[in-house]
Amino acid sequence: MRTFANWLAPQNIRVNTVHPTGVNTPMVMNDAMQKYLADNPGMSDALKNLLPVEIVQPIDISNAIAWLVSDEARYVTGVTLPVDAGFTAR
Repeated sequence: MRTFANWLAPQNIRVNTVHPTGVNTPMVMNDAMQKYLADNPGMSDALKNLLPVEIVQPIDISNAIAWLVSDEARYVTGVTLPVDAGFTAR
């Protein structure tokens, strides 16, 4: 992402990435994941967010992306934006 941000900045193109925690989508909310967590109860602690949020909603990710593409973020480039309820801060 930073390489592309540097490469595309002269054309006034911004490049950022969004890094979510578990999101309430079929990618996370499925039988295989539920079975894995049931078979490995210790993993639930390893997957906890710092904030008391079990899972974020798709709208939370959409809102972050909408902000990044808005004029309010017109000078934001070259960043990794965690939308992860503090997961990576743990």
